[in-house]
Amino acid sequence: MPKELTLPEGLIPPELPDPPATPKDAATVMLVRDTDVGIEVFLQRRVSGMAFAGGMTVFPGGGVDRRDADTSLAWHGPPPAWWASRFSCDVGLARALVCAAVRETFEESGVLLAGPSEDSVVFDVRPYSEARAQLVNRELSLAGFLAESGLVLRADLLRPWANWVTPAEEKRRFDTRFFLARLPVGQRADGATTEAADTRWGRPTDTLDEWKAGRVGLLPPTWTTLAELEDCGSVEDAMTRERTIEKLMPKVTREGDVLRLVLPDDPGYDTAAAHLSPGDPT
Repeated sequence: MPKELTLPEGLIPPELPDPPATPKDAATVMLVRDTDVGIEVFLQRRVSGMAFAGGMTVFPGGGVDRRDADTSLAWHGPPPAWWASRFSCDVGLARALVCAAVRETFEESGVLLAGPSEDSVVFDVRPYSEARAQLVNRELSLAGFLAESGLVLRADLLRPWANWVTPAEEKRRFDTRFFLARLPVGQRADGATTEAADTRWGRPTDTLDEWKAGRVGLLPPTWTTLAELEDCGSVEDAMTRERTIEKLMPKVTREGDVLRLVLPDDPGYDTAAAHLSPGDPT
C-alpha cells in the first residue's frame, strides 16, 4: 500500500472506541466491462454528507439485510456452501452476502444479475423500475421481488474477490466481501441512486492516476482493488483468476499530522498505536 494513500481528515476518531464497534456484514460489487481501451469498472462518488466514506469514490454495495438470508428464492450457480468456503463464513451468511451483492447492485446501479431461467439474464430492466424503488425503501425483499417477477438469482455471474474489515478505530465498521461481476449484455449501469453524487465507468489505471493527481478520493480497499484490476487484461481474465481470500483488517498509524492504514504484511502493523491523538508518535 503506497505511503501517499492517507485517510481523510475526520474519518477516524482520535480515541479508540471502547469497546470497538462490531463490524456489520456487507457486500460490494466491482461491475466490469470490456472496451477498446481495456477493462473498465463502474464507480460512484458518494454524497459528501454521508456518515461513512462521504465524498469518496467507491464501488456499489451496502450492508446485509436480514431478509437477504431468505432460502425461498430461486438460485442458480455455486451453492451457498461454496461461497461459505471461499469467504470462510457459515452457509446462512454466505447466502445473505450473495443476495446482498445482487440486491445492492440493482439498487445502486440498475444492473440486475438475475434472469427468467437458469441460462438467461434480464436484457431490459425497465419493467422492474418500481420494484427497484421498493427494494431501496425496504418495502420489498429480494426474494419477494424475484418470486413476483419469475426470476432466478444468477450466483454464477459473480466471483469472490476479497474481504476487508474496517479498522477498529472507526465508529462505523463493516466486514465487507468484495465480488466481481461482468455487466450483462443489454443492460447499462446508471446513476439513479441518492447515495451517489455522480457515477461513471473508468479504467482502473485512469482512476488511480486521478487519485494521484488529487482529483478523486479512494479508501485503501478501493485503491487496492483497482490496482489488482489494473493487472487484468480483460473481463474474462479477471473472472477466471483464482484468488485466495483472507480477511484483511488494516490498522491506523499516525505519521506527523497524517493518518495511514497498514496491512498485516507491513512492518508497522504490530506496533500501530491504539490511541491517535495529534501528539502521539508512531
